[in-house]
Amino acid sequence: MNAALARDRSLSCHVALDGWRRGHGNRRIVNEIIRATYMTWFLQCAGYGDAHVELFKVAECAGEVALMKADESGEQEGWSLDDEWVSTFTEILALHDAQLRTAPLHQYESAERRLLAFLHGPERSPIPAPND
Repeated sequence: MNAALARDRSLSCHVALDGWRRGHGNRRIVNEIIRATYMTWFLQCAGYGDAHVELFKVAECAGEVALMKADESGEQEGWSLDDEWVSTFTEILALHDAQLRTAPLHQYESAERRLLAFLHGPERSPIPAPND
């Protein structure tokens, strides 16, 4: 992957996380961060990373909770990320940054295809339970 594309992708994710953390979250931002979480997982499955599966499950849960709270409140904007989850997403984005620097473009494209297949499929999560 060329450096400019990797930098743009990384910056987009970090800006989204910062906005969510500062109380400017919305459905688009949460979806972008969860997309990055899944991409990081798929790239790790391809050999680019060794984070514990629990990290990804916690992030996935945080996204689900945020969307559920928003649905219950009816709020479309101004969502905040709970402090206990900031470090989870920071760790995932740090790994994703490393992946963007080291994984070849074909691996990134393969991860994107896996993400699209998951999004259009029946599975609830592409990340296995920690004990699986």
